[in-house]
Amino acid sequence: MNASTARLRRLPLVGGIAAGTVLLLAGPAFAHVSVQPGTAEKGGYSTIAFKVPNEKNDASTVKLEVTLDPKHPLSSVTVQPVPGWEVKVEKSKLDKPLQSHGKTIDEAVSKITWSGGKIEPGQFQQFPLSVGQLPTDADEMVFKALQTYSDDDVVRWIDPSKPGGAEAEHPAPTLKLVAKAGAADKKTDAGTADDKNTRAAGSEKSDGSDTTARVLGVAGIVVGVVGVAFGVLAGRRRTDA
Repeated sequence: MNASTARLRRLPLVGGIAAGTVLLLAGPAFAHVSVQPGTAEKGGYSTIAFKVPNEKNDASTVKLEVTLDPKHPLSSVTVQPVPGWEVKVEKSKLDKPLQSHGKTIDEAVSKITWSGGKIEPGQFQQFPLSVGQLPTDADEMVFKALQTYSDDDVVRWIDPSKPGGAEAEHPAPTLKLVAKAGAADKKTDAGTADDKNTRAAGSEKSDGSDTTARVLGVAGIVVGVVGVAFGVLAGRRRTDA
């Protein structure tokens, strides 16, 4: 076997190792605690879930702590039971009470902790909540999550988004808030109505212009005929004279 043949045989092995290294390095970037679904309507109620994948091969996730956005307290937060997990809900007094369905609410859920269960390596778990009323004056709600492993390692998913859209190393779970579909439809309908009114006004102007042009045209023809007739009569008079 010559040196060239040996190098050619080593190429697939080197390529495979390189590809495997890329996959290993890229994998953890996609495995982070997130909110599912990622969007909800402003001012409404929604069912969301915190999706928690286990990133380790030698330890299990045994606890999840989620702190709700203190800038936008929610009047209603209810927890869906997750088999094998215990849940603890903590509330805090509000500096500014909320009004909801005619009631004054002076405290809101500030933190939720799930514990007692296990998310094994290669698995994930979802922790559902029903939340509302979502704010109308914000484009997103940011949660902070702490993921604790059986080896006592704690991963803090609390980093804010970076300028330019680049993902942080440990991004905080974020719920994007969008305008209600009805509001968008109303805006569209209003725009359509304005377009129709504009077209109608333009049509009326066009019809008025056409009518004026026709009247002027007819008047011009009449004047022309009268002028011709007058010219003929004048010529006859001169001839008779």
